[in-house]
Amino acid sequence: MHPLLRKAEEPCFRENPLKFNIGDTVDVHTRILEGDKERIQIFSGVVIARRGSGTREMFTVRRIVAGEGVERTFPLHSPKVAEIAVKRHARVRRAKLYFLRDRVGKATRLTERRAKGDEVVTN
Repeated sequence: MHPLLRKAEEPCFRENPLKFNIGDTVDVHTRILEGDKERIQIFSGVVIARRGSGTREMFTVRRIVAGEGVERTFPLHSPKVAEIAVKRHARVRRAKLYFLRDRVGKATRLTERRAKGDEVVTN
């Protein structure tokens, strides 16, 4: 990235960067404004893609609701994203998990990645 562009974007970055990877099952806490009140809404699912760099970095989360696949794309450095809680880590071999869109039911499960020293468990 160009040094001038990086310097211009620097104030917009998060102080504590969100740490998660492709294949992780996450809870994305988003701030929703309703009138003059603000509340937190949680969108949970599997991270299937990350793209972009700098302030333009985005990630896509997919989940199944009433038998239909729902995907949402969030800006990584947006103040609307309050936090990301990682529930599960998965062992994946791809940068984009778009193949999950064609799968149904148990076929969408990913192999869990454990800490070093632990064996890999399939759920």
